[in-house]
Amino acid sequence: MALTAERPKVRYAVVGAGWISQAAFMPGVAHTGNSKITAIVTGDHRKAEALGERYGFERAYHYDAYLAALDSKGFDAIYLALPNWQHRQYTVPALERGIHVLLEKPMATSLDDSRAIAAAARTSGAKLMIGYRLHFEPATLKALELVHEGALGRVGLFTSTFCQHVSRANHRVQHGFWAGPVADMGPYPINAARNLFRAEPVEVMAYGTSAAGLGLADTVSILLRFPEDRLAQFTVAYGLNRVDEYRVVGTKGDLVVSPGFTLGGALKHRLTVGESTTESAFPFIDQFGAETAYFSRCILEDLDPEPDGEEGMLDVRVLEAIARALETGQPQTLPPAHRAKRPLPEQASHLPPIKPPRLVHAAAPGG
Repeated sequence: MALTAERPKVRYAVVGAGWISQAAFMPGVAHTGNSKITAIVTGDHRKAEALGERYGFERAYHYDAYLAALDSKGFDAIYLALPNWQHRQYTVPALERGIHVLLEKPMATSLDDSRAIAAAARTSGAKLMIGYRLHFEPATLKALELVHEGALGRVGLFTSTFCQHVSRANHRVQHGFWAGPVADMGPYPINAARNLFRAEPVEVMAYGTSAAGLGLADTVSILLRFPEDRLAQFTVAYGLNRVDEYRVVGTKGDLVVSPGFTLGGALKHRLTVGESTTESAFPFIDQFGAETAYFSRCILEDLDPEPDGEEGMLDVRVLEAIARALETGQPQTLPPAHRAKRPLPEQASHLPPIKPPRLVHAAAPGG
Protein backbone atom coordinates (compact mmCIF):
# COMPACT_ATOMS: atom_id res chain seq x y z
CA MET A 1 0.00 0.00 0.00
CA ALA A 2 1.51 3.30 -1.10
CA LEU A 3 1.82 6.07 1.46
CA THR A 4 1.43 9.65 0.24
CA ALA A 5 3.35 12.73 1.33
CA GLU A 6 0.19 13.90 3.11
CA ARG A 7 0.34 10.81 5.35
CA PRO A 8 3.95 10.45 6.55
CA LYS A 9 2.94 8.19 9.43
CA VAL A 10 1.92 4.58 9.05
CA ARG A 11 -1.73 4.20 10.05
CA TYR A 12 -2.48 1.15 12.19
CA ALA A 13 -5.63 -0.75 13.04
CA VAL A 14 -5.45 -2.69 16.29
CA VAL A 15 -7.03 -6.13 15.81
CA GLY A 16 -7.76 -7.56 19.23
CA ALA A 17 -7.87 -5.04 22.07
CA GLY A 18 -6.97 -7.27 25.00
CA TRP A 19 -4.28 -6.95 27.63
CA ILE A 20 -1.15 -6.78 25.47
CA SER A 21 -2.66 -4.34 22.97
CA GLN A 22 -3.84 -1.99 25.69
CA ALA A 23 -0.92 -2.32 28.10
CA ALA A 24 1.92 -2.13 25.57
CA PHE A 25 1.15 -1.60 21.89
CA MET A 26 -1.38 1.22 21.92
CA PRO A 27 0.45 3.52 24.38
CA GLY A 28 3.75 2.73 22.67
CA VAL A 29 2.62 4.00 19.26
CA ALA A 30 2.81 7.63 20.41
CA HIS A 31 6.55 7.14 21.08
CA THR A 32 7.41 6.10 17.55
CA GLY A 33 7.16 9.38 15.67
CA ASN A 34 6.24 7.50 12.49
CA SER A 35 3.05 5.66 13.45
CA LYS A 36 -0.49 6.36 14.59
CA ILE A 37 -3.64 4.39 15.40
CA THR A 38 -6.62 5.12 13.17
CA ALA A 39 -8.91 2.13 13.80
CA ILE A 40 -9.71 -0.77 16.09
CA VAL A 41 -11.31 -4.18 15.55
CA THR A 42 -12.96 -5.61 18.66
CA GLY A 43 -16.10 -7.35 19.78
CA ASP A 44 -16.67 -4.83 22.60
CA HIS A 45 -18.33 -1.58 21.55
CA ARG A 46 -17.77 0.11 24.91
CA LYS A 47 -14.08 -0.79 24.80
CA ALA A 48 -13.77 0.64 21.29
CA GLU A 49 -15.45 3.87 22.34
CA ALA A 50 -13.29 4.35 25.45
CA LEU A 51 -10.05 3.58 23.63
CA GLY A 52 -11.05 5.80 20.72
CA GLU A 53 -11.45 8.71 23.08
CA ARG A 54 -8.08 7.96 24.69
CA TYR A 55 -6.07 7.62 21.47
CA GLY A 56 -8.01 9.86 19.11
CA PHE A 57 -9.23 7.42 16.46
CA GLU A 58 -12.83 7.24 15.23
CA ARG A 59 -13.04 4.05 13.18
CA ALA A 60 -14.21 0.98 15.10
CA TYR A 61 -15.25 -2.37 13.62
CA HIS A 62 -16.73 -5.54 15.04
CA TYR A 63 -15.03 -8.81 14.09
CA ASP A 64 -18.07 -9.58 11.90
CA ALA A 65 -17.13 -6.55 9.78
CA TYR A 66 -13.43 -7.37 9.55
CA LEU A 67 -13.34 -7.75 5.77
CA ALA A 68 -15.16 -4.45 5.37
CA ALA A 69 -12.58 -2.88 7.66
CA LEU A 70 -9.78 -4.21 5.48
CA ASP A 71 -11.46 -2.74 2.41
CA SER A 72 -12.07 0.65 4.05
CA LYS A 73 -8.63 2.11 3.19
CA GLY A 74 -8.65 3.63 6.68
CA PHE A 75 -5.30 2.11 7.68
CA ASP A 76 -2.07 0.90 6.12
CA ALA A 77 -1.12 -1.82 8.59
CA ILE A 78 -2.59 -3.90 11.37
CA TYR A 79 -1.24 -4.98 14.73
CA LEU A 80 -2.76 -8.39 15.37
CA ALA A 81 -2.92 -9.70 18.94
CA LEU A 82 -5.72 -12.26 18.81
CA PRO A 83 -5.42 -15.75 20.34
CA ASN A 84 -2.84 -17.86 18.52
CA TRP A 85 -5.33 -20.13 16.75
CA GLN A 86 -6.90 -17.11 14.99
CA HIS A 87 -3.69 -15.78 13.46
CA ARG A 88 -4.06 -17.29 9.98
CA GLN A 89 -7.76 -16.44 9.78
CA TYR A 90 -7.16 -12.73 10.34
CA THR A 91 -3.67 -12.26 8.91
CA VAL A 92 -4.03 -13.77 5.44
CA PRO A 93 -6.96 -11.57 4.29
CA ALA A 94 -5.07 -8.45 5.35
CA LEU A 95 -1.88 -9.45 3.53
CA GLU A 96 -3.85 -10.44 0.42
CA ARG A 97 -5.17 -6.87 0.28
CA GLY A 98 -1.68 -5.40 0.56
CA ILE A 99 -2.12 -4.38 4.19
CA HIS A 100 1.06 -4.75 6.24
CA VAL A 101 0.91 -6.95 9.35
CA LEU A 102 2.75 -6.79 12.68
CA LEU A 103 1.80 -10.21 14.06
CA GLU A 104 2.20 -11.36 17.64
CA LYS A 105 4.14 -14.56 18.25
CA PRO A 106 3.89 -17.42 17.85
CA MET A 107 3.27 -16.85 14.15
CA ALA A 108 0.54 -19.51 14.05
CA THR A 109 -0.46 -22.86 15.53
CA SER A 110 1.01 -24.98 12.74
CA LEU A 111 3.67 -24.83 10.08
CA ASP A 112 0.96 -25.14 7.42
CA ASP A 113 -0.76 -22.01 8.73
CA SER A 114 2.59 -20.21 9.03
CA ARG A 115 3.46 -21.06 5.43
CA ALA A 116 0.08 -19.77 4.26
CA ILE A 117 0.70 -16.47 6.05
CA ALA A 118 4.19 -16.13 4.58
CA ALA A 119 2.90 -17.00 1.10
CA ALA A 120 0.22 -14.31 1.30
CA ALA A 121 2.89 -11.74 2.14
CA ARG A 122 5.14 -12.83 -0.74
CA THR A 123 2.30 -12.77 -3.25
CA SER A 124 1.00 -9.31 -2.34
CA GLY A 125 4.31 -7.68 -1.42
CA ALA A 126 2.88 -6.49 1.89
CA LYS A 127 5.32 -6.37 4.82
CA LEU A 128 5.04 -9.06 7.49
CA MET A 129 6.87 -8.85 10.79
CA ILE A 130 6.55 -11.17 13.77
CA GLY A 131 6.50 -9.33 17.11
CA TYR A 132 9.86 -10.32 18.57
CA ARG A 133 10.15 -7.24 20.75
CA LEU A 134 13.47 -8.35 22.26
CA HIS A 135 15.13 -8.00 18.85
CA PHE A 136 15.17 -4.27 19.64
CA GLU A 137 16.12 -4.48 23.34
CA PRO A 138 19.70 -3.41 24.27
CA ALA A 139 20.56 -6.17 26.79
CA THR A 140 19.38 -8.89 24.40
CA LEU A 141 21.38 -7.51 21.50
CA LYS A 142 24.46 -7.06 23.71
CA ALA A 143 24.19 -10.70 24.82
CA LEU A 144 24.21 -11.77 21.18
CA GLU A 145 27.19 -9.53 20.51
CA LEU A 146 29.20 -10.91 23.45
CA VAL A 147 28.59 -14.49 22.41
CA HIS A 148 29.27 -13.91 18.71
CA GLU A 149 32.48 -11.98 19.43
CA GLY A 150 33.79 -14.93 21.46
CA ALA A 151 33.74 -13.34 24.93
CA LEU A 152 32.61 -16.68 26.41
CA GLY A 153 34.78 -18.87 24.23
CA ARG A 154 33.00 -21.64 22.36
CA VAL A 155 29.43 -21.68 23.67
CA GLY A 156 27.89 -25.09 24.20
CA LEU A 157 25.02 -24.70 26.67
CA PHE A 158 21.92 -22.55 27.04
CA THR A 159 19.57 -22.90 30.03
CA SER A 160 16.47 -20.94 31.00
CA THR A 161 13.67 -20.91 33.55
CA PHE A 162 10.57 -18.89 32.69
CA CYS A 163 7.54 -19.11 35.02
CA GLN A 164 4.52 -16.94 35.74
CA HIS A 165 1.13 -17.08 37.39
CA VAL A 166 -1.80 -17.29 34.99
CA SER A 167 -5.42 -17.08 36.09
CA ARG A 168 -7.62 -20.14 35.59
CA ALA A 169 -10.06 -17.83 33.81
CA ASN A 170 -7.53 -16.74 31.19
CA HIS A 171 -7.95 -18.22 27.70
CA ARG A 172 -4.33 -19.43 27.84
CA VAL A 173 -5.34 -22.07 30.39
CA GLN A 174 -8.50 -23.14 28.60
CA HIS A 175 -7.38 -23.94 25.04
CA GLY A 176 -4.73 -26.63 25.26
CA PHE A 177 -1.15 -26.77 24.03
CA TRP A 178 -1.30 -23.91 21.51
CA ALA A 179 -2.49 -21.48 24.17
CA GLY A 180 -0.45 -22.90 27.04
CA PRO A 181 3.03 -22.12 28.40
CA VAL A 182 5.01 -23.75 25.59
CA ALA A 183 3.36 -21.75 22.81
CA ASP A 184 2.92 -18.61 24.92
CA MET A 185 6.29 -18.40 26.71
CA GLY A 186 8.39 -20.95 24.85
CA PRO A 187 9.17 -18.71 21.86
CA TYR A 188 11.33 -16.53 24.13
CA PRO A 189 13.93 -19.17 25.13
CA ILE A 190 13.65 -20.92 21.76
CA ASN A 191 14.35 -17.69 19.91
CA ALA A 192 17.14 -16.72 22.31
CA ALA A 193 18.91 -20.09 21.95
CA ARG A 194 18.58 -20.12 18.16
CA ASN A 195 20.05 -16.64 17.82
CA LEU A 196 22.76 -17.06 20.47
CA PHE A 197 23.94 -20.28 18.79
CA ARG A 198 23.30 -18.89 15.29
CA ALA A 199 21.93 -22.31 14.42
CA GLU A 200 18.71 -24.33 14.22
CA PRO A 201 17.97 -27.33 16.46
CA VAL A 202 18.07 -30.84 15.01
CA GLU A 203 16.38 -32.80 17.82
CA VAL A 204 13.73 -32.06 20.46
CA MET A 205 12.76 -33.81 23.70
CA ALA A 206 10.07 -32.66 26.15
CA TYR A 207 8.39 -33.68 29.39
CA GLY A 208 5.31 -32.04 30.90
CA THR A 209 3.50 -32.17 34.22
CA SER A 210 0.57 -30.41 35.84
CA ALA A 211 2.61 -29.17 38.78
CA ALA A 212 0.31 -26.21 39.31
CA GLY A 213 -2.87 -28.26 38.90
CA LEU A 214 -4.31 -26.13 36.10
CA GLY A 215 -5.67 -29.06 34.12
CA LEU A 216 -3.09 -28.97 31.31
CA ALA A 217 0.66 -29.51 30.95
CA ASP A 218 1.34 -26.31 32.88
CA THR A 219 5.02 -27.06 33.59
CA VAL A 220 7.11 -28.28 30.66
CA SER A 221 10.84 -28.94 30.36
CA ILE A 222 12.38 -29.05 26.90
CA LEU A 223 15.79 -30.14 25.60
CA LEU A 224 17.00 -29.01 22.17
CA ARG A 225 20.04 -30.50 20.49
CA PHE A 226 21.89 -28.21 18.08
CA PRO A 227 24.64 -28.96 15.57
CA GLU A 228 28.22 -29.11 16.91
CA ASP A 229 27.12 -30.85 20.12
CA ARG A 230 25.39 -27.83 21.65
CA LEU A 231 22.40 -28.14 23.99
CA ALA A 232 19.61 -25.81 25.05
CA GLN A 233 17.44 -26.73 28.03
CA PHE A 234 14.54 -24.65 29.33
CA THR A 235 11.44 -24.92 31.48
CA VAL A 236 8.29 -22.86 31.07
CA ALA A 237 5.44 -22.89 33.57
CA TYR A 238 2.10 -21.41 34.45
CA GLY A 239 1.09 -21.28 38.11
CA LEU A 240 4.59 -21.13 39.61
CA ASN A 241 6.38 -18.17 41.16
CA ARG A 242 7.66 -15.69 38.62
CA VAL A 243 11.16 -16.53 37.36
CA ASP A 244 12.55 -15.01 34.18
CA GLU A 245 16.16 -15.68 33.23
CA TYR A 246 18.56 -17.46 30.94
CA ARG A 247 22.21 -18.44 30.98
CA VAL A 248 24.62 -19.18 28.15
CA VAL A 249 27.85 -21.03 28.98
CA GLY A 250 31.05 -21.23 26.99
CA THR A 251 34.55 -22.61 27.42
CA LYS A 252 35.88 -19.33 28.85
CA GLY A 253 32.91 -17.87 30.71
CA ASP A 254 29.18 -17.58 31.12
CA LEU A 255 26.51 -14.91 30.89
CA VAL A 256 23.36 -14.75 33.00
CA VAL A 257 20.57 -12.46 31.78
CA SER A 258 18.12 -11.97 34.65
CA PRO A 259 15.49 -10.79 34.09
CA GLY A 260 15.85 -12.11 30.58
CA PHE A 261 12.51 -11.72 28.82
CA THR A 262 10.51 -9.16 30.80
CA LEU A 263 8.34 -6.46 29.30
CA GLY A 264 7.96 -4.49 32.52
CA GLY A 265 11.50 -3.61 33.55
CA ALA A 266 15.18 -3.39 32.67
CA LEU A 267 17.15 -6.49 31.70
CA LYS A 268 20.43 -7.19 33.49
CA HIS A 269 23.67 -9.06 32.74
CA ARG A 270 26.05 -10.97 35.00
CA LEU A 271 29.12 -11.84 32.96
CA THR A 272 31.79 -14.17 34.32
CA VAL A 273 35.05 -14.70 32.45
CA GLY A 274 37.60 -16.75 34.35
CA GLU A 275 37.57 -15.48 37.94
CA SER A 276 36.18 -12.04 37.06
CA THR A 277 32.46 -11.22 37.31
CA THR A 278 30.84 -7.97 36.21
CA GLU A 279 27.23 -6.90 36.41
CA SER A 280 25.54 -4.52 33.96
CA ALA A 281 22.11 -2.89 34.04
CA PHE A 282 20.62 -1.84 30.74
CA PRO A 283 18.06 0.90 30.12
CA PHE A 284 14.41 0.08 30.66
CA ILE A 285 12.90 0.82 27.25
CA ASP A 286 9.53 0.84 25.55
CA GLN A 287 9.92 -2.44 23.69
CA PHE A 288 6.62 -2.18 21.81
CA GLY A 289 7.29 1.37 20.71
CA ALA A 290 10.68 0.19 19.49
CA GLU A 291 9.38 -2.68 17.40
CA THR A 292 6.56 -0.57 15.97
CA ALA A 293 8.89 2.29 15.02
CA TYR A 294 11.17 -0.24 13.28
CA PHE A 295 8.30 -1.88 11.38
CA SER A 296 6.90 1.48 10.31
CA ARG A 297 10.32 2.50 9.03
CA CYS A 298 10.45 -0.73 7.02
CA ILE A 299 7.09 0.19 5.48
CA LEU A 300 7.98 3.82 4.79
CA GLU A 301 11.42 3.05 3.36
CA ASP A 302 10.52 -0.27 1.68
CA LEU A 303 12.90 -2.35 3.80
CA ASP A 304 12.60 -6.03 4.65
CA PRO A 305 11.95 -6.54 8.39
CA GLU A 306 14.46 -8.73 10.23
CA PRO A 307 12.05 -10.80 12.37
CA ASP A 308 10.09 -11.87 9.30
CA GLY A 309 7.93 -14.84 8.43
CA GLU A 310 10.91 -17.17 8.17
CA GLU A 311 11.94 -16.30 11.73
CA GLY A 312 8.41 -17.07 12.89
CA MET A 313 8.29 -20.38 11.04
CA LEU A 314 11.60 -21.56 12.49
CA ASP A 315 10.16 -21.16 15.99
CA VAL A 316 6.82 -22.76 15.05
CA ARG A 317 8.54 -25.87 13.70
CA VAL A 318 10.21 -26.29 17.12
CA LEU A 319 6.87 -25.78 18.89
CA GLU A 320 5.28 -28.44 16.68
CA ALA A 321 8.11 -30.85 17.53
CA ILE A 322 7.62 -30.18 21.25
CA ALA A 323 3.92 -30.99 20.87
CA ARG A 324 4.81 -34.30 19.18
CA ALA A 325 7.38 -35.12 21.84
CA LEU A 326 4.86 -34.52 24.62
CA GLU A 327 2.26 -36.67 22.86
CA THR A 328 4.54 -39.59 22.00
CA GLY A 329 7.12 -39.44 24.79
CA GLN A 330 9.79 -39.83 22.10
CA PRO A 331 12.56 -37.52 20.83
CA GLN A 332 11.67 -35.71 17.62
CA THR A 333 14.19 -35.21 14.81
CA LEU A 334 14.12 -31.96 12.85
CA PRO A 335 15.51 -31.64 9.33
CA PRO A 336 18.47 -29.30 8.89
CA ALA A 337 17.51 -25.65 8.48
CA HIS A 338 19.41 -22.43 7.94
CA ARG A 339 18.67 -18.81 8.81
CA ALA A 340 20.95 -16.17 7.28
CA LYS A 341 19.25 -13.14 8.83
CA ARG A 342 19.82 -12.49 12.55
CA PRO A 343 19.17 -9.54 14.91
CA LEU A 344 21.76 -6.77 14.49
CA PRO A 345 23.27 -4.45 17.13
CA GLU A 346 22.00 -1.38 15.28
CA GLN A 347 18.43 -2.50 15.94
CA ALA A 348 18.81 -1.52 19.61
CA SER A 349 16.33 1.14 20.72
CA HIS A 350 16.48 3.58 23.62
CA LEU A 351 12.86 4.76 23.70
CA PRO A 352 11.96 5.53 27.33
CA PRO A 353 9.39 3.29 29.01
CA ILE A 354 5.71 4.14 28.98
CA LYS A 355 3.47 4.58 31.97
CA PRO A 356 1.08 1.59 31.99
CA PRO A 357 -2.42 2.85 31.22
CA ARG A 358 -5.66 1.86 32.89
CA LEU A 359 -7.07 -1.19 31.11
CA VAL A 360 -10.57 -1.12 29.62
CA HIS A 361 -12.46 -4.42 29.99
CA ALA A 362 -9.20 -6.37 29.94
CA ALA A 363 -6.86 -8.03 32.44
CA ALA A 364 -3.28 -9.26 32.58
CA PRO A 365 -2.81 -13.04 32.34
CA GLY A 366 -2.45 -13.33 36.09
CA GLY A 367 -5.85 -11.76 36.57
